[in-house]
Amino acid sequence: MRSHPDEDSFLPTRQSLLSRLKDHEDQAGWREFFETYWRLIYGVARKAGLSDSESQDLVQETMVVLARHLPDFRYDPARGSFKAWLHTVIRSRLSEHFRRVRRTSHHEAIPEDSGTATSGAAVEKLPDASTGTLEEIWRTEWETHVLDTALRRVRAKVSARQYLIFSLATLKETPLSVIRSKLDVNVAQIYLAKHRVGKLVKEEIARLRHEAENSAD
Repeated sequence: MRSHPDEDSFLPTRQSLLSRLKDHEDQAGWREFFETYWRLIYGVARKAGLSDSESQDLVQETMVVLARHLPDFRYDPARGSFKAWLHTVIRSRLSEHFRRVRRTSHHEAIPEDSGTATSGAAVEKLPDASTGTLEEIWRTEWETHVLDTALRRVRAKVSARQYLIFSLATLKETPLSVIRSKLDVNVAQIYLAKHRVGKLVKEEIARLRHEAENSAD
């Protein structure tokens, strides 16, 4: 990985990175894209009822489709945002997975205790990709993706100590007395870190949402 990526490279839905992905040989760009989005795809798949191995397969299948079409991706407000396009691709792959599983279930008996998420009676409970269930899964996982991505980016911008204070005080809701004792800091330092890092996180979330919802800069 690059040791000092420029700021624009942290914006995967911006034209800067998408332009790089037009080059199939840009391994760093593709690796960055994969690291940014694989957790989102995996999370949607798991919440939709797929097993760990099935979800990993779906990540790979989705990335193959994205790799095939991203080099030709163009910002077009009339066709919707990058976020909407990504959602469509993931939903399509899930639909194909569900159809494949249902076809298989009609041709062979699968033991109820096989342990797979899509075995036996579980097949009948799989959400259809056209239902509101998957829409809700997508919205929830997208918000998780935005927060996680924002936190990773901010963590790279601030000192390890400030981020640790913020993480303990805000994310883990650790009592101030415990933080003071554990890190040997005073209350003012804790509030300063919470304010500074928290502000950066909010700004990053706002920027991510803007970049994802808009087709052009």
